[in-house]
Amino acid sequence: MAVEMERESLITEAHNAPVTAQRRVRNDLETSLPKPYMARALKAPDTSHPHGTQGHRHYNLSVLQQHCAFFDQDDNGIIYPWETYMANFENIFSKYARTVPDKLTLGEIWNMTEGNRNAFDPFGWAAAKFEWGVLYILARDEEGFLSKEAVRRCYDGSLFEYCAKMQAAGKEGKMS
Repeated sequence: MAVEMERESLITEAHNAPVTAQRRVRNDLETSLPKPYMARALKAPDTSHPHGTQGHRHYNLSVLQQHCAFFDQDDNGIIYPWETYMANFENIFSKYARTVPDKLTLGEIWNMTEGNRNAFDPFGWAAAKFEWGVLYILARDEEGFLSKEAVRRCYDGSLFEYCAKMQAAGKEGKMS
């Protein structure tokens, strides 16, 4: 009787709840990650890195505090929108600019908007594709790339001034 109760306590699939079979819980975690059920305060381990990121100093901050500190560029304990913009801005190019560093193709822009979309927000999906598509049309260079400089100019508002100057000079207003 006790053996049967213990066996049942370890079953991870319920026949009357099909989602438990579709989203199986790994049963090999104990072999690669000590005490996988225990929350960690200072490190974020996974099966490939059971002791967290090698060489990363936690400064006695929780994992959430470490995450937030990344965005607090001036270490004043307050995260301003422009501080998150700098890190998010850099990540756009490090994650999605595959053809040329610091430049995006139309396909890479598509992948970026797909990778950053929110679930259950089809209006947001369409709006992001429209906004980035318009920026691509407006600011792409002669080779068909959207440069990091063009995106930065869009973010700080100087893109439109630059395009107006290019139009006045008789050029087509594309970024190079």
